Amino acid sequence: HEIPPDALLLKLTIDERQIVEIARAVASGCRVLVFDEPTSSLARKDVHRLFELIRRLKSQGHAIVYISHFLEEVKEVSDRLTVLRDGQTAGSGRTADMPVEDIVRLMIGRRLEQLYPRSPRTPGELLLEVNNLSGQKKPASASFSLRRGEVLGIAGLLGSGRTELMRAIFSLDRVRGGEIRVGACVGPASPARRLSQGVGLLSEDRKGEGLALSLSLADNITLSRLTGLGPWGLVTPSRQNQAAERWIERLAIRCQGARQRAVSLSGGNQQKVAVARLLHHDVDVWLLDEPTKGIDVASKAQIYGLIDELTRGDDALGRKPRSVIMVSSYLPELLGICDRIAVMCRGVLGTPRPVSEWTEHKLLLEATGKEAA
Repeated sequence: HEIPPDALLLKLTIDERQIVEIARAVASGCRVLVFDEPTSSLARKDVHRLFELIRRLKSQGHAIVYISHFLEEVKEVSDRLTVLRDGQTAGSGRTADMPVEDIVRLMIGRRLEQLYPRSPRTPGELLLEVNNLSGQKKPASASFSLRRGEVLGIAGLLGSGRTELMRAIFSLDRVRGGEIRVGACVGPASPARRLSQGVGLLSEDRKGEGLALSLSLADNITLSRLTGLGPWGLVTPSRQNQAAERWIERLAIRCQGARQRAVSLSGGNQQKVAVARLLHHDVDVWLLDEPTKGIDVASKAQIYGLIDELTRGDDALGRKPRSVIMVSSYLPELLGICDRIAVMCRGVLGTPRPVSEWTEHKLLLEATGKEAA
């Protein structure tokens, strides 16, 4: 990977920082190397380079401990594996003797086919419409519509413009041209206005901008919507804690309580706190940018279940179905939970098509521009 040696780490992208971390570990000369989610922010070509490096280190006598939630990677790179669940060993053995289905069952206590729940969905009224949207650099062009009760997936290679599209919709990045229509609202907006319109963003960069890590869970969950947490516009700590604890219980966030600081939680539980904020704000349109990156399979299963529950709604409780746009580099989850998928290639978003028309192979072809060629 071509990163200038004199480049400031602050100016590198998330995936480039990951590469620097890996290079530092290898350069240290250790005989035992522990890789903890090393590919969570890497492009596919960099993943292949990493695997080649691991094989070379292994042939030179190094011992490698490889921790990952990407089961396909574990199958490809390891000789033996151990599955941990709730801090205890759930099973272990030779990698070649353990099918992916058995690994998932050990990790979450259910079969692989139950990982992606899909209740019957009936798309409702139009909630979001994007026409010829372009940003300062990316996206170059994006058009699509989103209806209530629908999950729209966005696939594409790293750097294709997927994240920039989500940020532009949420008004975090400037828009150069095109139109974003939220319900009946059109025109310039701010992130605060988007929230008031019922649009919420789950950032890809959980630690950098998705959470205020130094603040408590209660603050992270409620600060975007403090209405009703105290009299005369004030915030009562007891009411704030009560509101947060509702979502902590709902999402099974493992913590010591609502006043615990977010920085002390595991990655999966931090991600649940970010999700809890959107639940607390009660948004209609969920913009999820890599919502399962770097979290355990059990937490992934909870997020998949929540997406299905949100888009299904609940007539008995009077809850209307929500809508979801989901950006993901992990193609099986897009194929597993989405109704339609569009592919971003070099800043241009392709036409969304029903998930039944896609396979992993077709998604990769379109993401690299080969299908059109």
